[in-house]
Amino acid sequence: MQTPITASAPPRTRYWVGALCVFLAAFCFALKGVLIKVGYGYGVDSIDLLTLRMLFSMPFYGGTLLWLSQRLPPLQLPAKQWGIVALLGITGYYLASYTNFLGLLYIDASLERILLFCYPTFVLLMNATVLKRRVAGLQWLALALTYTGILIAFLPHLTSGENTHMIWLGAFWVVLSGLIYAIYLVGSDTMIARLGAQRYTCYALLAAVVPTVVHNAIENGLHLAQFPLRVYGLGLLMALVNTVIPTFLMAEGIKRVGSSNASIIGSIGPIFTIVLATSILGEHISGWQFVGTALVLAGVFLIGWKGKK
Repeated sequence: MQTPITASAPPRTRYWVGALCVFLAAFCFALKGVLIKVGYGYGVDSIDLLTLRMLFSMPFYGGTLLWLSQRLPPLQLPAKQWGIVALLGITGYYLASYTNFLGLLYIDASLERILLFCYPTFVLLMNATVLKRRVAGLQWLALALTYTGILIAFLPHLTSGENTHMIWLGAFWVVLSGLIYAIYLVGSDTMIARLGAQRYTCYALLAAVVPTVVHNAIENGLHLAQFPLRVYGLGLLMALVNTVIPTFLMAEGIKRVGSSNASIIGSIGPIFTIVLATSILGEHISGWQFVGTALVLAGVFLIGWKGKK
């Protein structure tokens, strides 16, 4: 059901409402690494944190599906396509999230966000190789800028006296997370067109709850009632601020400004993470990291801008 501001607003107002949605979603997503780091401070491991986040998110997505079912016609999908939806949800919300959580065990939240922003380049390369879409010269420049920026931001950590093995391990998990998330995004195009963004997001996340809980049962025996009260508050905060709110904000933003413009606006995310990691976690941000971040953002901006053109 559309509100008056989205149904009858002039195009300029509609655009700025969408841009604000994407901007707020980027801030919420940027806070994720910081909250995960806070959770690790309580001695909670990756799969416990992810399980709490998913379980607290589940009622909101289930309630949204119920609300949508009363306003939209029922879905008529064959079993094979339901299987694809489930597989994509597991890919994007379980595998990509878990590898991201693992990476944050070993590297700072600010570096994690910079490395994770390689996923738009993965999407571009997958579209070129799988869907045979031509990569323009400006997009090759965007790839060069992005990976140069990642290299500049990453290399100082290897010469700063830190445990280089841990840095490489954390970087591996985060980059793998970006690759898996890119697979989820590329595979989601068709399903979003058939189900709608909100309904697809709900089904995808609910599908990911199952392997997350099974993983926790195997690794930790589902002992989720043993944490301090603050950990449950943190899990609820991650569910709302890092998952439920930004996914719906981003869906609404893309509907109003388009996916290319949304990717440009959303590229502000690493800047948010740097500010938050410095002020909340006390992480030290070097000048090289700022330079690398600027190059990564320039690359993502060019990818989105070329897509818009």
